[in-house]
Amino acid sequence: MADRLALLGQEPGDIETFSALLQDATLRLADVGYDRKARRLALLINRYRREAQGPSRIRCAFRIETAAAVQSSGWPADPQAVTAILSLARDGDWLVITCAGGIAIRAQVEVIDLVLEDIGDAWPTTRVPSHDQE
Repeated sequence: MADRLALLGQEPGDIETFSALLQDATLRLADVGYDRKARRLALLINRYRREAQGPSRIRCAFRIETAAAVQSSGWPADPQAVTAILSLARDGDWLVITCAGGIAIRAQVEVIDLVLEDIGDAWPTTRVPSHDQE
């Protein structure tokens, strides 16, 4: 069993760290949920493990615990569609998860309360993300 990450972010500077950890994670759109009463936005993702020795992924839960409102754009009709997370950034009172294919998820927050937890065991992958500029 490999090491699992479990992180809590509560400062504006933590957003950059979470963004780096989320970059290139794959996300099935059906694995996004918003609990309005609990004010929680949750995503189940397959996170690419840059911190590992070899290329691997691990199932991961990412939560924004103080989401007063959630909006999405570019959402395809197929809930089984899969996209890749490009970044997490702050835009005023909103945290914005930007994904490939023009998909974005915005969560309005009063305070930053982020949780990232690896779940299960990692598995090797031959698909290594590349960000070469052409």
